[in-house]
Amino acid sequence: MHLSNVVRQHWAALRALLALTVITGFIYPLLVWGIALLPGLHAKAQGSILSASGKPVGSKLIGQLFTDKDGNPLRQYLQSRPSAAGAGYDPTASGATNLGPESIVDTPADPTKLVPGTDPSTAGFKPSLLTQVCSRSIAIGKLENVDGSRPFCTGDGTGAVLSVIGPRNRSGNVTHPTQVVSVNQPCAKPGSTPAAVFQQIFEGVRVTCAQYGQDYSIGQIVPIRGSAPDQSSVPADAVTASGSGLDPDISPAYAEIQVARVASARGISVGQVRDAVRHNQHGRLFGFVGEPVVNVLAVNMELDRNFPVKS
Repeated sequence: MHLSNVVRQHWAALRALLALTVITGFIYPLLVWGIALLPGLHAKAQGSILSASGKPVGSKLIGQLFTDKDGNPLRQYLQSRPSAAGAGYDPTASGATNLGPESIVDTPADPTKLVPGTDPSTAGFKPSLLTQVCSRSIAIGKLENVDGSRPFCTGDGTGAVLSVIGPRNRSGNVTHPTQVVSVNQPCAKPGSTPAAVFQQIFEGVRVTCAQYGQDYSIGQIVPIRGSAPDQSSVPADAVTASGSGLDPDISPAYAEIQVARVASARGISVGQVRDAVRHNQHGRLFGFVGEPVVNVLAVNMELDRNFPVKS
């Protein structure tokens, strides 16, 4: 290859590099920035920030908590759905729990490390997805004065799951149970029996509590449906976190069960709260994508603006 050909090829490559650098590094960003300044697009380009009294209070696109310093729900506000992003709605830790439908058995706490009044997770407790759903449903039921029971949940808000131990048939099912353990209801201490387990008898065998340190995975893991209605009064989005942990919206059904509480806390009618919900409800994208949603921050801001809480 002649030297002149090498020079021409490198010069062509350099010109292409310079041209693409100008186009993608300067012209394209400036074009996008200019489009973002157009009326109707500028606010969205700035993060869809919502302001009250001239001060930014949040983004319409990122959810936030409406709780006190101890994590208790503020009764005058609509509550967002659960969040697994950091301590809750942390945009720097966006993500989900990665727990799936087969997450039904809790990791128990070490009873020797449990301290009354402290978070059991410090003693090694890790709730399954099922127990998280059950406990949230019970808590929301009490908060909103609705039935928080759900299928496959115990009355105290844990996953209703048994480990059935005994000989199995060719299909892997236990045919004659010899021991049955409520795996998500630990004994108070080794060798003790709790006041009650969610089910006393299973196929003629007495159900016992779970002793810490015992491996019950040798048994057939059996979720128990229970007597809860098929359709819970607490909607699914009220007890499950979104994939990002930053979802700013809730379902109209979840908003509806909160209306009475918010109205009572603000001293207004349920109709006035429903009006605020309706003003900030959005239908399916393009008429067929997704489900109708209610923006929690927008509703709470409208309520504060029109019906401020009297201190």
